[in-house]
Amino acid sequence: MTMTSEIAQFLRWLEESDNIVFFGGAGVSTESGIPDFRSGDGLYSQKYGSYPPEVMLSHSFFMQHQAEFYRFYREKMIFLEAKPNVTHRKLAELEAQGKVKAVITQNIDGLHQQAGSKKVLELHGSVHRNYCMKCGKAYGIEHILNTEGVPVCECGGVVRPDVVLYEEGLDEEVMSEAVQCIANADMLIIGGTSLAVYPAAGLVQYYRGDKLVLINKATTPYDRFANLLFKNGLGEIFSHVQ
Repeated sequence: MTMTSEIAQFLRWLEESDNIVFFGGAGVSTESGIPDFRSGDGLYSQKYGSYPPEVMLSHSFFMQHQAEFYRFYREKMIFLEAKPNVTHRKLAELEAQGKVKAVITQNIDGLHQQAGSKKVLELHGSVHRNYCMKCGKAYGIEHILNTEGVPVCECGGVVRPDVVLYEEGLDEEVMSEAVQCIANADMLIIGGTSLAVYPAAGLVQYYRGDKLVLINKATTPYDRFANLLFKNGLGEIFSHVQ
């Protein structure tokens, strides 16, 4: 099948389907200028002080080195200048048309909502939500950015981002809803994810349909299960969607 015929097939499936679920990772937002984690120039190939990023983003590091955690977090994890790209926008349009029923994302940047998507399941939380670990009071991202060192609540508790750190479990309600959405989908589009991080990657196995579209530049463990496989950037594929 040629690239042209594969694109035509993809567009035909979008036309035929009315319960589409999109499951995306860091590759969705790289075209908005947000670095991913695992590519050659991604966050994990960089060194930051004495610790690799995956250590600094762990629960134990957060608890033991909070000032260092927030220095890294403010500099490397928040990208307020980033804007939604063509993939974010097209998914929001497809939802408005009643076709996309859910976007499941591993990203924490909030760009899907910024583009207009309403049903977004954030597996790893969001930089836009923060809360006091002592009293539970909610804070916006400005509280993190406009403070120095460890941000604190008026009650004196530490304000932490509502993001899932390494060593922490995913929200069970969000995971359960994601499973339901994928199980009910007639078309599942997976994009911009290596499908290497569990338990999120395990969600794919709940899909029962025959329109599994996988869009990722690098090889994934699920390539052989895809009904349609694109080794391209997401923008290149979604720019064909009218």
